[in-house]
Amino acid sequence: MKSEDPGPEETDRPAPTTAGGRILGALGRAEDTLSLLILGLMAVLPVLEIIFRQLNANVPGAIPIVSALTMWIGFAGAMLATRRDQHLALSTGVGFLPAGIRRVLTGFTVVVAVVVTVFLAYGALIAVQAEQISTATLPGGIPTWVAQLIMPVGYAVIAMRLVWVKGGGWLDRVVTTLIAMAVILWLRSIDIEEMDSTDLLRFGGIAVILLSTALGSPIYVALGGAALLLFWTEEEPIAAVAAETVRQIKNPTMPTIPLFTFTGYVLAESRASERLVRVFRALVGWMPGGMALMTALVCAFFTTFTGASGVTILALGGLLYPVLIKDRYPETFSVGLLTASGSIGLLFPPSLPIILYGVTARVPIDQMFIAGIIPGFVLVGAVSLLGVRAGVKASAPRPPFNAQELFRAANAAKWELALPLIVVGGIFTGLTTLVEAAAVTAVYTIVVEVLIYRDLSLVKDMPRVARDCSTLVGAVLIILGVAMGFTSYLVDAEVPEAALEWVKGDIESKWVFLLALNLFLLIVGCLMDIFSAIVVVVPLILPIGKHFGVDPIHLGIIFLANLELGFLTPPVGMNLFLSSVRFKKKLFTVYGAAVPFLLILAVAVLLITYLPELTLAPVRWVFGTLPEAPPIEF
Repeated sequence: MKSEDPGPEETDRPAPTTAGGRILGALGRAEDTLSLLILGLMAVLPVLEIIFRQLNANVPGAIPIVSALTMWIGFAGAMLATRRDQHLALSTGVGFLPAGIRRVLTGFTVVVAVVVTVFLAYGALIAVQAEQISTATLPGGIPTWVAQLIMPVGYAVIAMRLVWVKGGGWLDRVVTTLIAMAVILWLRSIDIEEMDSTDLLRFGGIAVILLSTALGSPIYVALGGAALLLFWTEEEPIAAVAAETVRQIKNPTMPTIPLFTFTGYVLAESRASERLVRVFRALVGWMPGGMALMTALVCAFFTTFTGASGVTILALGGLLYPVLIKDRYPETFSVGLLTASGSIGLLFPPSLPIILYGVTARVPIDQMFIAGIIPGFVLVGAVSLLGVRAGVKASAPRPPFNAQELFRAANAAKWELALPLIVVGGIFTGLTTLVEAAAVTAVYTIVVEVLIYRDLSLVKDMPRVARDCSTLVGAVLIILGVAMGFTSYLVDAEVPEAALEWVKGDIESKWVFLLALNLFLLIVGCLMDIFSAIVVVVPLILPIGKHFGVDPIHLGIIFLANLELGFLTPPVGMNLFLSSVRFKKKLFTVYGAAVPFLLILAVAVLLITYLPELTLAPVRWVFGTLPEAPPIEF
């Protein structure tokens, strides 16, 4: 699966030696700066709200503004993701085909993506026009529909950029545009009400969309296209997809996604990784397999804040891989370790997938944070076991424990080591809401890395960091928006109820259900990114889990742990492709390197699944009791 490379060369900027290149370069820099301004404002406003609250005052409209800015950074980032060709997509695997065939297949995927995106823009425009009759306003008297204009504008820009970035040469771009326009006009001419049956149109359209996705179209095209097609053929307004996008982004916890991601990118672009490596080396380097254990801990720390395994592998792989090789760990093992470690931090607070699961399943996020701690360490421990074995087998050097070095390393990294305490402390003491904790974390990290350590320059580096962060955030939020539309259709069509009835007829045992769930989620983890999987799949499995008496909190940890495993599962696990690119290894070499970690992590996931007390006992200990499960309504 293609993912979020934090710093590739721009694919859409001509060389700045031409007038056109200079203009596009200037526009690109302005776009990067705008991303920084939006993220900065999102971080500063909640912090000001905390300060003013201590003075018995408030910042007028701070939260509604941050919510609106979440939509803006989502679509601004999606436009950036298109500009940089970094939308989340399945890896195509067609590189071995002749150039002529690849050209035709690429043209096909671009046509499908453009057609879907244009109709998403059209539906968003209808939704904005409908909002114009509302009297709701943002602070300053700005009508809410003005803020929502970013949706149709964003989709329109994405459609044009898809042709520019993916369309090839000028002739290919012209042909692609003409074909896409012809398809759009043909679809617009169809009168659904006069059709005797829409089955051929519905299933044929979905088949085309799935084929395009398999060949490399962005995942948002698959989910958005399917949602549009299903609503349209059921004679429902296609604006429903945009309406669900607005509803999803308006969720009060949604700003945490860009804010915590911003924190993770600032850490990844600074020298924080070097300081943390030094701390964990001093802490565990003297143990058998100490360097492998250090790698797992550092990767878990970073993934916790970025919420994206790709960022961890791409950002830390270049630092940690040479360290492992220097300490005589085999190359294959080192690649496998970094591939597996890229996602093992997703169960620790303030993990973005945990937050999103809590939002989708309507369970307390603070309790999800506590529930994931022990299972998270089970996964880290499983990886570490292989590290100890490899370290002993390779006779890796084991420097003696040095308390003074540990103290010096911890002192040098004290500002970064305090981050988890700031997040958890703010939330559990009641001093901050979840969004405020995310904002405080982002501002704190920027101050530390820019002003205290001076690893990053506010002028030279932060626009680039904001661009990289916005690219990932946009690629994720555009998927979440259309996935919510797709989920809305599934709920309206009573698919969760049908799935529950089917399961009732074939599965009677809770334990058989859990095993079937493990296998199902393993496949989901291979094929879908974790964010869209949460929005689409969780509403389907929650009623079934409730029927079998599986607590929603435990179900969430099972869900996320299985998806982590899916990232490592051949042939299309996302981490496998990322490692192949990052370490310049053949894909089958990465497959072989990942298999031992896949097997031991599978055992760990089964323990997490079948021993619910690993998840639920800490929640009872901290909160006294488990919350009553909310009604399953979506």
